[in-house]
Amino acid sequence: MEKLILVKPSKNIESSIQEYKQEFFDLGESRINGSCGITFYDNFDSWLKITRSIEKETLSRDNVHASTFFTIRESDQKIIGSIQLRHSLTDELKNYGGHIGYAIRPSERKKGYGKQQLSLVLEIAKQMELSQVMVSCDKDNIASVNTIKACGGRLTEEKIVRGKMHQIYWIDLKNNYNIETGGIA
Repeated sequence: MEKLILVKPSKNIESSIQEYKQEFFDLGESRINGSCGITFYDNFDSWLKITRSIEKETLSRDNVHASTFFTIRESDQKIIGSIQLRHSLTDELKNYGGHIGYAIRPSERKKGYGKQQLSLVLEIAKQMELSQVMVSCDKDNIASVNTIKACGGRLTEEKIVRGKMHQIYWIDLKNNYNIETGGIA
């Protein structure tokens, strides 16, 4: 599998981000998880300003600070996915959403990139001294379930949210989480 890196959104990769966004739209997907709501913005500069601001200054719509990244394949600089790390949890995020939201570009799904992307942001969460992170998904999203489990996720709860069976996983980062294996060393 090819190596991925995380990059923060910037003007330098605007065209790549717009191309990434358009691929979702072209396939009828109106939501891009882990992208700081890029689907709701027609103006890139406005979106970029908000994305940068919620990292340390203003709070996100979830009332927390969050870091947004795009996952880029090193070999061709193509954006493979988006992922957001929320720095803390509100009661609402504990119920639905968690610390991390992510997406993989439709044309790059089923290639193992989800695990690598999640592992990269888990390393950042560990550097931020988070002892554990919550990641959630719909039960029928088998790719996401498998990604979370492959990165050490432990299922702690299932419940109906927005009419669907939803699962909550916790990943322990204190017990020597290893980015290379995607789990506990």
